Amino acid sequence: MPKDGIGASTKRREDIRFLTGTGRYTDDINLAKQLHVHFLRADVAHATINGIDTSAADSMPGVARIFTAKDFDGVGGLPCGWQVTDKHGQPMQEPKHPILAEGKIRHVGEIVAAVVADTVEQARDAAEAIELDLTELPAVIDMKKAVADASVKVHDDLTSNLCYDWGFVEENKAAVEDAFAKAAHVTTLELKNNRLVANPMEPRVAVGDFTAHDGMSTLYTTSQNPHVIRLLMGAFVLGIPEHKLRVVAPDVGGGFGTKIFHYAEEAFCTFAAKQLKRPVKWTSTRSEAFMSDAHGRDHVTKIELALDADNNFTAIRTETYANMGAYLSTFAPSVPTWLHGTLMAGNYRTPVIYVNVKAVFTNTVPVDAYRGAGRPEATYQLERLIDQAARELKVSPVDLRRQNFIKPDQFPYATPVAVEYDTGNYDATLDKALDLADAAGFEARAADSKSRGKLRGFGVANYIEACGIAPSNLVGQLGARAGLYESATVRVNATGGIVVMTGSHSHGQGHETTFPQVIADMIGIGADQVEIVHGDTANTPMGMGTYGSRSLAVGGSAMVRAAEKVINKAKKIAAHIMEASDSDIELKDGQFTVAGTDKSLAWGDVTLAAYVPHNYPLEDLEPGLEETAFYDPSNFTYPAGTYICEVEVDPDTGKIDVLNFTAADDFGNVVNPMIVEGQVHGGVGQGIGQAMLENCAYDEDGQLLSASYMDYAMPRAADLPMITVDHSCQTPCTHNPLGVKGCGEAGAIGSPPALVNAVLDALNRNGHDIAHIDMPLTPSRVWQAMNK
Repeated sequence: MPKDGIGASTKRREDIRFLTGTGRYTDDINLAKQLHVHFLRADVAHATINGIDTSAADSMPGVARIFTAKDFDGVGGLPCGWQVTDKHGQPMQEPKHPILAEGKIRHVGEIVAAVVADTVEQARDAAEAIELDLTELPAVIDMKKAVADASVKVHDDLTSNLCYDWGFVEENKAAVEDAFAKAAHVTTLELKNNRLVANPMEPRVAVGDFTAHDGMSTLYTTSQNPHVIRLLMGAFVLGIPEHKLRVVAPDVGGGFGTKIFHYAEEAFCTFAAKQLKRPVKWTSTRSEAFMSDAHGRDHVTKIELALDADNNFTAIRTETYANMGAYLSTFAPSVPTWLHGTLMAGNYRTPVIYVNVKAVFTNTVPVDAYRGAGRPEATYQLERLIDQAARELKVSPVDLRRQNFIKPDQFPYATPVAVEYDTGNYDATLDKALDLADAAGFEARAADSKSRGKLRGFGVANYIEACGIAPSNLVGQLGARAGLYESATVRVNATGGIVVMTGSHSHGQGHETTFPQVIADMIGIGADQVEIVHGDTANTPMGMGTYGSRSLAVGGSAMVRAAEKVINKAKKIAAHIMEASDSDIELKDGQFTVAGTDKSLAWGDVTLAAYVPHNYPLEDLEPGLEETAFYDPSNFTYPAGTYICEVEVDPDTGKIDVLNFTAADDFGNVVNPMIVEGQVHGGVGQGIGQAMLENCAYDEDGQLLSASYMDYAMPRAADLPMITVDHSCQTPCTHNPLGVKGCGEAGAIGSPPALVNAVLDALNRNGHDIAHIDMPLTPSRVWQAMNK
């Protein structure tokens, strides 16, 4: 088999162009006669728009046209891709999400007007000349107040600020209440999952183009799923037939979820280009990104755990307020419900669980999926709760977890929150993490820290997540308005080289390296003979893009199925040429052989015969060698693992130093260990950022207080330790052809509770009685908790 096939840590081939400055990002795209747009964004959170006076701006140099909401009469609003039904069987409240503000401003950063001009500078100057007549209104910011008091509503046409009140599983509710009434011990925590800004390396960009001779609209955009943007924007917003709309996502510098969604700027540039018959380009500034990119997390939760006299978990009960922001972003309603509530069992045998989620509209930027999307929130709640229960019961947090683990012989395991885990071994990842973290030597290290005036803590967290959201018929019943399959076309050239066109999209995951490894392994050729094409709706099959750690589990599986079709056809050609039955043909190391004989043909000989069919079974097969497959998974995949964090806390300042971090993950089969390790490193970095530094804050008037890197603290290299990563505890997925589970979100899921647990351990083992500190654990918050 090829040395660069499955299991090889081959270097990322795409890094050559990224590191040498030859990548092609959206902002690198500049078209002839291109115009530029500057968006006039609201500087108040809530106001009635009485008038917009553009008369002074219209005549300024370079201005081509100024757009306001009236120019979009008859144009649809930005669609929400998931409808949630509440615990009473009623559909969620779903307000219109206009491209430009209609009648009211609902958050700081909402687009009020758009100036299109020859240069960005001219557009910006003209925007400053636009006069707005506004009546400012009270801002709705606090979620609980927003639900309790509807006298001020974000959307006047809705009955309240409550999007939905979701109960899951509703039939469990009585059994949960009974379990709590009978519990020997109940632990309760109230906690926040802080709001985050994704901050990918590349800000969002959109370039709209229109060619009148064929009526074709093209959008170049920084997207994680160009086919979904084409579907949503074409069918629901601008009314463009799909064959007249092309969406291209070239090289994209990071996404983390925030580039999944269809944004107003994309629709605007596409619309304006057709109106003006000239290309229209927008490049976000970092300041714009803070108030226009969808934010992440922002949950306020009360969670309770019931235990019997033997410390077995008997029930879990949660109530969460989930911030939707001012409008429903593409997947926002699904995040605190089907991506959060269904993971509240974690790695544990808890007989009954009830999850309540109240989704709330506020005068803030819309909130949607951010790396992990719902699973980090669920894991954080659960793992913080278990640590606190262990402290109250005066037992080891490791032993309490282990006692309540789902055991290997219990798989497949149906949880009380409607999902079925197919495989896992949580004891194995726990044991591996404890060994790699040298848990046995911790007390000696803690004594050394104490001798230096520092407090050392040891934090453990387990996680499980659901990746590759599926199947389509199930998610359709749950409210998804799109299928969640993936597609691939495998095209074999006459000389044996292969082009794979995939509906998945790479924006840092390394698809151009790992996908060829899979194909090379199946055929027995070098990975350098396989080329990956993605990101352009004009030359790739319809797919759902990349998010939710679905690339290999779903996109890779589609690729495998298409390659299997190719191989089966190639075997028929080889069998005909070698005068054998195709059932006797074997393919190994790039050679077709007839079983039990010395007859063989090279891969290239057979592929040439497919296109030069001089000796070919024409009565049975068409010439050529190209196949397409769509793959719709039968279940989620369930990566799991144990993360351990070791910290020192300075009792005089509250400053935290993260000393060691260990990640032991079960990702099923691993295609490229180096890329997997990099994904975990990146996720842990983001998780530590959330736990220690990052916080998107609004004041009571809806002003964004953390609207730049001056006020929003991103982790730097010095904030992160060396991270020990292990993925040797593999229980392959049972229902996809690669046996893979997904790795992209794990680090961001398991690291926040591990770090917070470590800090609380450091404080409590040194005489402080502190149940919880909300993230981010800044020095001031830690110091105040120690000294209150």
